[in-house]
Amino acid sequence: MIRRSRALRAALAVAAFAVVASLIPGSATAASSWYAIGGSGSTWSENALKQWSENAKNNYGMTVNFSGQGSTAGRTDFIAGTVDFAVSEIPFQTSPQDGSLPERPSRGYAYMPIVAGGTSFMYNLKIGGKKVTNLRLSGEVITRIFTGEIRKWNDPAIQADNPGLAMPDKNITPVVRSDGSGTSAQFTLWMSKQFGNIWPHGMTSQFPTPANGKAQAQSIGVAGYVSQDYGEGSITYVEYSYAINAGFPVAKVLNRAGYYIEPTSNSVAVALLGAQINNDANSPDYLTQNLDNVYNNADARTYPLSSYSYMIVPTKVEGIFNNEKGKTLGAFTRYVLCDGQQYASRLGYSPLPLNLVLAGSEQIKRIPGAGGTGIDINNCKNPTFAPGDSPGSNRLAASAPQPADCDKQGPNQCTTGTAGAIDETPITGGGAGGGSTDGAATGGGGGGAAAAGPDAVSATGDAVYDETGALISGGGALAGGAVSSPFTLAADGMGAPQWMMLAAGVLLLAVIIAPVFVARGRGGTRGSPPAK
Repeated sequence: MIRRSRALRAALAVAAFAVVASLIPGSATAASSWYAIGGSGSTWSENALKQWSENAKNNYGMTVNFSGQGSTAGRTDFIAGTVDFAVSEIPFQTSPQDGSLPERPSRGYAYMPIVAGGTSFMYNLKIGGKKVTNLRLSGEVITRIFTGEIRKWNDPAIQADNPGLAMPDKNITPVVRSDGSGTSAQFTLWMSKQFGNIWPHGMTSQFPTPANGKAQAQSIGVAGYVSQDYGEGSITYVEYSYAINAGFPVAKVLNRAGYYIEPTSNSVAVALLGAQINNDANSPDYLTQNLDNVYNNADARTYPLSSYSYMIVPTKVEGIFNNEKGKTLGAFTRYVLCDGQQYASRLGYSPLPLNLVLAGSEQIKRIPGAGGTGIDINNCKNPTFAPGDSPGSNRLAASAPQPADCDKQGPNQCTTGTAGAIDETPITGGGAGGGSTDGAATGGGGGGAAAAGPDAVSATGDAVYDETGALISGGGALAGGAVSSPFTLAADGMGAPQWMMLAAGVLLLAVIIAPVFVARGRGGTRGSPPAK
């Protein structure tokens, strides 16, 4: 009998332990309490999405799958109901300018800003066998390059932008996206708004390949082509993080104030202070952006091609999406808007400001299964604000340094590198040169090497591509080891974990008291004491 009692205690203890173990974050059984979710879309945002997904898995056992196939593919997948969410640089195109079919989703949706950044111009150019890292280009020159009008690196217009460089007599190969791309849409929108007399196509996700150009699929394809030896002389448009990751420079772009600026997290934050946001909560385009004032922002610290991307989230339970998935998506997006933004700068992006975080919080509440819970603004670890700040403020923008004198349009040119190639480029033309570090006012003097700025990320292992841009080997996650600390998930009532914890308590109580009742039961079967 004693053996049976001990066996019962052991069985109950094992059961209780199993229940408690299932609630430990990171355990296999804890992971099963979160339904896996999947999305597709933007390659512009892909580096951030993949890092956030990895953090969510490591910290809380969530599975968030994301396939970077381009913004057009993401919006198409969302309309088809084959993904739980999509990511795009532009909203659904109900009246496309490029003649493509209108995009009219039948399922409920909302736009939620997730990360800001700059569309950069990564290039591969050498002078005298040494890599150029300090190229400067005006917007008009960029437009003429990508329309095939300027075809030589020593074109007088490029030479005028670069007085410190003796530009080589080498052909230019503009590398464009072959797939439907939100990056193409943002770039062509900027060209159509600023240089419509040169770019006649309006905004389009399908970039027409110039006669002297190459077309590659996805951001990794265009960046991969430019980064190879056969890519010398080429230039592409891609999110800044890809240039950092590849170890290649980007062109500094001339802004309205007459300064050539790199798309750092600071310069993007400053630029987006000029963004006009659709704040009509009843509009289907709520929280989408009008960037006209960003393009023409007169602040000297501004990078003109700054923008932010959206996550398209469901607002109804239908198709493959249910409340259980909504619970995961709600928790993940709360992380993205707060803790996740801490890693935006080092990944090559710019964190969202308070006004967009607050608006995004309201969108999270609309996700079925998210518990109607947005973010706790007082515990939000976003680096652009602190508790009590005004929604219109941005600490990152406020602390952004003024550009160096040698970044100003004129006879001098800073010699320090950009993005993933920070080595100094020696003066081969005229002017006095000068040094700049992430826009810091350190100009003057005879050149000077740039140290990595606070947001810099070293290039990772060497990715190898073939001439079509296909990845052969290497690559992988961005350097810098951006792994966040565990994040706190908002309570949403008595869910499965809470009921399991209650069951664990009952089992533990049973371990203690059940043997007593069993023993009493056994005592009663042996009969009463003899009467005296």
